[in-house]
Amino acid sequence: MTAQHRRAPTRQAARQRKLIVRGLAVAVTALVGLSSWWLMSADGTPAKLPATAPARSAAPAATTKPPAPATTAVIASLGLTASGPSHLSSGSDPSVMPGPILIADGDGDRVLIIDTRGRTMWQFPRPGVKQIGQTFKAPEAAWFTPNGKQVVVASEDYNTIRVIDIATDKIVYTYGASGIAGSGPNRLDRPDSVLMLPSGDLLAPDAGNCRIVVIPAGGHAVTRQLGKTGTCVHRPPQTFSDPSGLFPMTNGHYLVTEGKGGWVTEMTLAGKVSWSIRVPGVSAIYATTEVGPDLYATADHVSPGQVLTFDHTGKVLWRYAPTGRKALNKPSLVLALPNGDYLVSDKVNNRLIVVDPRTDTVVWQYGHTNVAGSSPGYLNNPTGMDLYPPDSMLVTHAPTMAAATP
Repeated sequence: MTAQHRRAPTRQAARQRKLIVRGLAVAVTALVGLSSWWLMSADGTPAKLPATAPARSAAPAATTKPPAPATTAVIASLGLTASGPSHLSSGSDPSVMPGPILIADGDGDRVLIIDTRGRTMWQFPRPGVKQIGQTFKAPEAAWFTPNGKQVVVASEDYNTIRVIDIATDKIVYTYGASGIAGSGPNRLDRPDSVLMLPSGDLLAPDAGNCRIVVIPAGGHAVTRQLGKTGTCVHRPPQTFSDPSGLFPMTNGHYLVTEGKGGWVTEMTLAGKVSWSIRVPGVSAIYATTEVGPDLYATADHVSPGQVLTFDHTGKVLWRYAPTGRKALNKPSLVLALPNGDYLVSDKVNNRLIVVDPRTDTVVWQYGHTNVAGSSPGYLNNPTGMDLYPPDSMLVTHAPTMAAATP
């Protein structure tokens, strides 16, 4: 055999050659697949990341759980839209808002949904939609229900809780008698807020009775309560002094705010208290909300007012208390936005504002400062607000809200 002829490959050599060829094929296939994925991503087409690609971390304030399919379908089925010119104050940036918002316009005797440009998408009541014999006055707090179909509203001054169906524009449930205070069946005394559990049961801080009550879905009597009716002393869970706020936490617990004394307490519905502190430097604390891990926000309902964040020890981490023409006038609620800004109801100034805590500037405003009204772009003592589903409070907290019974 001459040197010009190759020797026939042995079995071992043939096997090695097959392995090399097979490895090259796998590599080429992977390269093509990766290139295709990159092109699809660059083109804006949704594509799954390769299994070996590291997951990208996002800032805690910007993370949002994907909406449940049922909730998304409900939102789409409502068909709420808006058109026409913007009704925001000059200099407002609509992009800071994650979506529309629900507003409890207290002295306007209405609740409404506006889009990020301040255009009305829905309002209750409208002429002809109230049922005979029903009244709707002074909504103090308003939240979308956990399924996104309805709005649950508390009227502190009129001692009532309402559930309003968005699609039909009707009050479908009422607890309490308008203008009549009490503590027995179907009676409340200045309910400052109300929450609806996924079961349909209601939780309400019944401030005038110094208690937190559980009302079964569709029922008209309290089945359980925390606190002793008429004993208004801070000693949770046995007694509460003026419980003015109740907010669900991501761990299934609740934040209870007591107006007298400036107390904030984390506790379960079974009455187990995790911590209880007095927030320093506040005079008339209102509903406290959870922002993130060991970070809470509240409003000081005075004039000039302030909004602030703090931890469970009472350490103040940020305070917004402008003076002069920019001063807040009895702010009532603070909600954290996904981008890290804060939505504030500046009640007596008749406006809602978004404050950037990094610069302490107002970057969005709906309502004319210190001018009350009901025309587009105007508010009249707005107290409560909620983000539109799936970012709304009860929708996002539905998976962790504890049952009404321990």
